[in-house]
Amino acid sequence: MTRNARLVDVDEASFGALPCCGIKSATHTGRREKYCWLQGNFKFGLRAKTLLDPDGEPCGYIEYLPGEFAWRAVEASGYMFIHCLWNHSKRHQHQGCGSAMVEACLNDAKKAGMNGVAVVTREGSWLADRRLFLANGFELVGSAPPDYELLIRKVKASAADPVFKGGWDEKIARHSRGLTIIRSSQCPYIAKFAAEIAETAEQEYGIEARMVHIESWRDAQNAPTPYSVFAVIYKGRLVADHQISRTRFRNIMNKCVT
Repeated sequence: MTRNARLVDVDEASFGALPCCGIKSATHTGRREKYCWLQGNFKFGLRAKTLLDPDGEPCGYIEYLPGEFAWRAVEASGYMFIHCLWNHSKRHQHQGCGSAMVEACLNDAKKAGMNGVAVVTREGSWLADRRLFLANGFELVGSAPPDYELLIRKVKASAADPVFKGGWDEKIARHSRGLTIIRSSQCPYIAKFAAEIAETAEQEYGIEARMVHIESWRDAQNAPTPYSVFAVIYKGRLVADHQISRTRFRNIMNKCVT
């Protein structure tokens, strides 16, 4: 790990002094939404931690809470569940920062007498690399389309494994009319992506998007994708299962409407 780096809790007292997932502006809509989201979930045991280097600059972030209240489409009761874990820049990679944050989560799970730690990963740069967790003793216990994986590290060997909720096709089919954007405030970047997609849909394709807000962990656990907190569905077809840019949305729609 970066020498003398330290983990600090992100809470109501420290939030204003720390970047929020790299966002520093206090007027940023996503940052304000994230602050409200954090406040609403601290009561469920949410822990958010920023890793600071010796100069006090952020070099990593991890967020986790008891699996009963996870904002992913999983059944992970009894486990500590990691929502997200990432390094702030490439210069902080391969220095043990990720492993240090995983270890902090594992220690909290042990102190709470939990079964272990669980996390959802997949291909791509917007969720933590599965290799980090495999290198820290995690194992694969479940998968979901297209390439999501559920990984765990057990503390109690006899504990039942967490599982994905499933029923994806049925849940997606409930949004069979027009364009639906499923969004939450769990990630501060979602506000921007959701607004841009809705604007593009209306201005360029004459489509008024229906915005579905994931307001609680119950909503998230019953969402139509494993990631839960963001999705775009067009006429009952899942066209994006994570945050995408305006340009990417435009490319998708050009194929859908021709």
